[in-house]
Amino acid sequence: MTDYRHLSYWLSGLDEPLTPRPGLPGDTDADVAIVGAGYTGLWTAYYLARADPTLRVVVLEREIAGYGASGRNGGWCSALFPTSLPALARPHGRDRAVAMQRAMHETVHEVGRVAAAEGIDCDWRAGGTVTLARGEAQLQRARAEVAQAHAHGLTDDDLRLLDAGEAAARCNAEGVRGGTYTPHCAAVHPAKLVRGLARAVERRGVRIHEGTAVTALRPGAAVTAAGVVRAPVVVRATEGYTPGLPGRRRTVAPVYSLMVTTPPLPEQTWARIGLAARETFSDHRHVIVYGQRTADGRLAFGGRGAPYHYASRVRPDFDREPRVFAALRRALGELFPVLGPDVPVTHAWGGPLGVARDWAASAGLDRRTGLAWAGGYVGDGVGTSNLAGRTLADLIRGVESDLTALPWVGHRSPRWEPEPLRWLAMNAGLRLMSSADRTEHRTHRPSRRADLFNRFLGH
Repeated sequence: MTDYRHLSYWLSGLDEPLTPRPGLPGDTDADVAIVGAGYTGLWTAYYLARADPTLRVVVLEREIAGYGASGRNGGWCSALFPTSLPALARPHGRDRAVAMQRAMHETVHEVGRVAAAEGIDCDWRAGGTVTLARGEAQLQRARAEVAQAHAHGLTDDDLRLLDAGEAAARCNAEGVRGGTYTPHCAAVHPAKLVRGLARAVERRGVRIHEGTAVTALRPGAAVTAAGVVRAPVVVRATEGYTPGLPGRRRTVAPVYSLMVTTPPLPEQTWARIGLAARETFSDHRHVIVYGQRTADGRLAFGGRGAPYHYASRVRPDFDREPRVFAALRRALGELFPVLGPDVPVTHAWGGPLGVARDWAASAGLDRRTGLAWAGGYVGDGVGTSNLAGRTLADLIRGVESDLTALPWVGHRSPRWEPEPLRWLAMNAGLRLMSSADRTEHRTHRPSRRADLFNRFLGH
């Protein structure tokens, strides 16, 4: 039997057996078939069952609920959305772009409300996010980000610029020159959230079949080796694992993000680091890093930097890249010298996330075929998946709402380039971003190298 606990620190300490639920016993009929028992699939099932308990909803999962990114992520339930406000405003107008961002703000609170109502103890702490500026180049980006947000109608209550003292008071990292702060984020234990959500949907009558790999999606059916689930609506909620479905190799690119955790740190160490409100934290470098202070007093820290694998391959051995783990330990030591020259690490893991060709998340339902989808979160899925679930529930039930009018609904991203162009471009972009960060760290001036990759992506 697969040892699912080794997949992440979050899964390793769960006080429950990680035994797969019974698989699909054979052909069956449903009103809605959902493929994937991560956040997207489970939130969709939850809001469908809550709105209409008579609906027959079946969730199919190849492994166990929370096997993918939902059980391995950084634990940021944030209002981050991968498409910027200006990029949304260009085709959709300023008002709709701001409505999208406000919906993301509300989503953070909605996740907290549901967790409390359903008794899901996921170590929820709404401490916001502090994004540090360490050097002049990063400080320039922080100022530009706040100016851009304010130009689109947001205020200091949503995102504000911090001076060096204010930033260090929240997260006392080395070399802080300033930063930004938003209250629209909560630190969570992601595996507790996804496993608790699975139990919540079962209490509402949803059937979850684990250990059941879907081999094909077609109008009216989800096909598995054990049988076919026939349903007028079939939801694809597979995120970074989407390329494994027939005909979906170029729908999203699976990009790996890796994480490490320290042992629980003593209070005197936390007194020097900060994060007293369990703020999530990052900085304004190009290659993303992210972290949180866990409920049991660890530093959980992650980042990009792992290579994209040819032909969008996803394999368990890609979850562990010793070079990237070493880089994460170095980055932690540089941020927090109090951890010492050899930062202690108790867990190291990784997994794929989904990136659409235009870096745009989307949710939608093709009413002609009955095929629905949501994803392309670019690593910001803890919160966005909840918005997706609520939106899909309205679309499936034929309810027109403020959610179904949001600009990401029905968006169709272009397909990624065929190989080897995809492999060459993705890994060249990673090298450009990494090189830009090194240049800025050395010269303290902005590097334009990252702009080349952003132009390739259409940003």
